Amino acid sequence: MEMQIEPYNPYHLDAVIRLSLRAWTPVFDSIQKAMNADVYRAFYPEHWRVSQQKAVEDVCAAEDTNVWVATNADSIVGFVAVKLHSEDNMGEIYMVAVDPDFQGQGIGSALIEFALLRMKDAGMSIVMVETGGDPGHAPARHTYEKVGFDLFPVARYFKKL
Repeated sequence: MEMQIEPYNPYHLDAVIRLSLRAWTPVFDSIQKAMNADVYRAFYPEHWRVSQQKAVEDVCAAEDTNVWVATNADSIVGFVAVKLHSEDNMGEIYMVAVDPDFQGQGIGSALIEFALLRMKDAGMSIVMVETGGDPGHAPARHTYEKVGFDLFPVARYFKKL
């Protein structure tokens, strides 16, 4: 497969949204099973797709975020969004997704490696990424570990009021 990585352009938005929602469907199915039902409904009162589409739109439009897309021929097959926190020289992989039809081919790793080089070039000395501990996030954890990230355990608790 001949993949290219290029800067995001607003005309990529619809394709990025479509692939993201397809890629994250199993993730949100897993989250729903792992999370208290009342908490889940509080997080996603309409539907997770509504909030995630808005999140992708916001990230792609944010001035403090760098976004790149992976292309194969004329198709968008993945994307990565990066934030730079210059106050502590830390880069953040803020959002990443690969079209399910292209997963398992190294695209996620390539996007992350590409982003890591851009963060290093921007003067960042460390980088972080957050993901879930549920089964739906297992492929993401595998990818992050494959490119050299170390896990720092964090406990985050939720309770519906």
